[in-house]
Amino acid sequence: EVVEVLAKGGRSRIERIVSTGQVTPDGRWYDEASDEWVLLVSGEARLRIETESEDRHLRPGDWLFLPAHCRHRVTWTSTDPPAIWLAVHILPE
Repeated sequence: EVVEVLAKGGRSRIERIVSTGQVTPDGRWYDEASDEWVLLVSGEARLRIETESEDRHLRPGDWLFLPAHCRHRVTWTSTDPPAIWLAVHILPE
């Protein structure tokens, strides 16, 4: 997986993430201190939010807003084409 910071300043950071089959390791959850808005630009992915019983299947153009401390994990990403994400992180004031 490749993470490239496209811009950052003040309380925000914008990243381009290219996933080629990578997933969050079993038992691990992302628990970010910042709000995160993600857009799937290409490929497909599945993401699980801890409080939900099923994965969300994301396709190009699908987006999610994950408030700070919304525990989530990536359960699948496509390889051909790769899953390309645009992620905007906004730190609390």
